[in-house]
Amino acid sequence: MANHKSAEKRIRSDRKKRLQNRLEHKTARNAIKNLKEVKTKKKGISMLPNVFSLIDKLSKKNIIHSNKAANLKSKLNKFVSSL
Repeated sequence: MANHKSAEKRIRSDRKKRLQNRLEHKTARNAIKNLKEVKTKKKGISMLPNVFSLIDKLSKKNIIHSNKAANLKSKLNKFVSSL
């Protein structure tokens, strides 16, 4: 239990931030999943910039590590190239 007013505020703000981060992370994961289900190269290439943008935003906000973002982007690019 928080003993100070600032600690109570920190708890409230952390909860809001955590929920927002979870939403953004889930949105990116769904976009990645949708990209992996694509059958045509043309459709994959058109979806790639949007997915990369979501991944970069997560990395910039430290929701995911920058190396993980780079690995994800590399694997997705490789997948789309193989279509």
